[in-house]
Amino acid sequence: MLCTEFEDRLTDYLDGALAVEAQRAFGEHALRCPLCHELLNEVKNTISECRASEAPAPSRELEARILHRTAPETSMSCEDFETHLTDYLDGFLPATLFHRWERHAALCERCTELPGQVVRSIGACYSYISIEQAVPAGLHERILQATLGTTQAQEVRPPLAARLVERLRGWLDVVVQPQFATVATMVLLAVFVGTHTISEDGSIGGMYRASVRLAAETYSQGASSPDLKRVAEGLETLVGAPARDGAAAVTANDNKSQPQAEPQKDEPQK
Repeated sequence: MLCTEFEDRLTDYLDGALAVEAQRAFGEHALRCPLCHELLNEVKNTISECRASEAPAPSRELEARILHRTAPETSMSCEDFETHLTDYLDGFLPATLFHRWERHAALCERCTELPGQVVRSIGACYSYISIEQAVPAGLHERILQATLGTTQAQEVRPPLAARLVERLRGWLDVVVQPQFATVATMVLLAVFVGTHTISEDGSIGGMYRASVRLAAETYSQGASSPDLKRVAEGLETLVGAPARDGAAAVTANDNKSQPQAEPQKDEPQK
């Protein structure tokens, strides 16, 4: 058997598809020829390693090419790729668009580097913002000139009605505060009860006059009370003369406060 015939029938020999005579001749040639013997051993070792190892997973580019050839309607254009770029980076891209977007990124050389460039640009912007920059000279004057037409700042005051409303709101805030709300409620309740019970005409002035009258009656009743006389006598015992003077003053006040009896007129004799 020649070496070329050995190489051509090597696959059939390994699969056991040769006849008995051809199988024996093939084995004899492999034993006599060192080159063919080495080739046979290499092929056997390669087949054993392939059977022992798992097949590698298909790459993303291979899957994208297969789907692009078999289902071209699922492909995405470069314009759609750029439109959905922000949603892809934010993680808001739906699953159907997500796979189409990644297949286009794997096939298109121009769009493959675009996401990385955008991410690097965003990072550079954040780094630039974090660094405090000095205000350019003359920027304030240019802003005033562009907005007001002059470089002199003017005082802008709100209208008179707006100022009055703001001041009234400040007064009302004091009244409606929680610490004053209870006091205000109690005052209003006292005025309401007093005008309907004490006042004669239902007004605040009538309530005031009635209060003054009740205070005068209370004072007159307290001054004519015999308890004050006993208190004065006790003070006279403890202190001495000043207490007597005080007792005399209290007695004088009692005599003044009590109405004096009118002298009886003599009735004419019949």
